Amino acid sequence: MPQKRVWAQNLGMNEQTVRAAIVQTSWTGDRETMIAAHIDYAREAALQGAQIIGFQEVFDAPYFCQVQEEKYYAFAEEIPGPTTDTFCDLARELSMVMVVPIYEREQGGFLYNTAVVIDADGTLLGRYRKHHIPQLPGFWEKFYFRPGNLGWPVFDTAVGKVGVYICYDRHFPEGWRALGLAGAQIVYNPSATSRGLSSYLWKLEQPASAVANEYFVAAINRVGVEAEYGDNDFYGTSYFVDPEGKFVGEVGSDTDPELIVRDLDLGLIETVRNRWAFYRDRRPDAYGPLTAP
Repeated sequence: MPQKRVWAQNLGMNEQTVRAAIVQTSWTGDRETMIAAHIDYAREAALQGAQIIGFQEVFDAPYFCQVQEEKYYAFAEEIPGPTTDTFCDLARELSMVMVVPIYEREQGGFLYNTAVVIDADGTLLGRYRKHHIPQLPGFWEKFYFRPGNLGWPVFDTAVGKVGVYICYDRHFPEGWRALGLAGAQIVYNPSATSRGLSSYLWKLEQPASAVANEYFVAAINRVGVEAEYGDNDFYGTSYFVDPEGKFVGEVGSDTDPELIVRDLDLGLIETVRNRWAFYRDRRPDAYGPLTAP
């Protein structure tokens, strides 16, 4: 496993507090060791009392979207499949909810950028498929992924209502709001984001979305340069942000693998929603033109 630092912060436990974890790490060079590293991260999180954990975008693969080569279709697998089976067993063993992003093969030619949500008893609750697919230098994702077609599900887990958004999705406010309207309390956003033109948005958009929709966001980004595939420099800085837009504890390193564990007080959601009343004051009757192509 790559050398890593561990941050843990106890903000005071109560009946509405969820201890949550995220993992940012670098590509190990092969799928088997990448999966093994994440099993180790999950076990370490469990030792720290974590009740839910989420991994980075296509966690068991490099970010191959820097190039356009058919051989990387081989990273895709069916759901359920070997990887989801492994983490369903691990979730059951550790009594931990898991958000596991993988490259999904529905059938030949039908491939998706997907994250599954597994409950603490090992039940595969369902999946989210990334809706917004970029196609630009360093991020040739339309070569690999079809647009998501399963809506914005919210999963009723042992720790509360969990939603998922994936990487490029974060630039689009509509899905954030759909997750909030469906009752999400924590939204995991696994990503593969590199230094460059939009890097300053990383600490701006997701806190703003947490405020606008009044829930917690777990923002996850890989680290390092995967030189075999391109020169994208993934800058980590993973974090949790609360419904007031405040970081929960320190933001992760911009260079090093880390397991980040934080206590999230879900009671803050109702407090903020009562104070700011954004859901009361929204005007869906006036938003029709927003859905026009």
